[in-house]
Amino acid sequence: MPLLLPDINTDVIAPAHAGRGDLARSAFAPLRYLPDGSRNAAFALNQDRFRGAPVLLAGANFGCGSSRETAVWSLVALGFRCVIAPSFSDIFVGNCFQNGVLPIVLDEVTIAELGDEAVGGDPMVVDLTEARLTSPRGRVVPFVVDPARRAQLLEGLDDLALALRRLDQVRAYEASDRRRRPWVYEIARAG
Repeated sequence: MPLLLPDINTDVIAPAHAGRGDLARSAFAPLRYLPDGSRNAAFALNQDRFRGAPVLLAGANFGCGSSRETAVWSLVALGFRCVIAPSFSDIFVGNCFQNGVLPIVLDEVTIAELGDEAVGGDPMVVDLTEARLTSPRGRVVPFVVDPARRAQLLEGLDDLALALRRLDQVRAYEASDRRRRPWVYEIARAG
């Protein structure tokens, strides 16, 4: 689904007044609904051809604003599993990976071209294993994703699960740190 507007902030993606109720219904409310509460037919999410689309093409600075994790929860509730934009808020990117959403950074020209191809609602394929996407017309576009984050998504892990995989290294560090700075552990025990 193309939504090539710049600076879509987390307050637009997940309005604060909506709370944790129906995240899918309240997502993008300022854009989806007219002042009288009726649906804005011009907004892509209200068009049948984009309903349930797993890929969102967005404008620059997507996910800016507050650190509201419900913004990503709202995207997931709508069925999005990947957001492609020229730039994102750092906190938004972290929230994406924590919630199984792949944020991809591509240049504005490529995103505009992909938006033109996607306007009919034809599918785009995102291959995380190969780090490439295939446009509706068959154009292959490589993308870059941090290898640890890639593995995290492919294996369905959050940051805690990743840390637990390194538990032996954490314990070894604690043991060496305890030898170097025993007073820290004495204070922690006393508190």
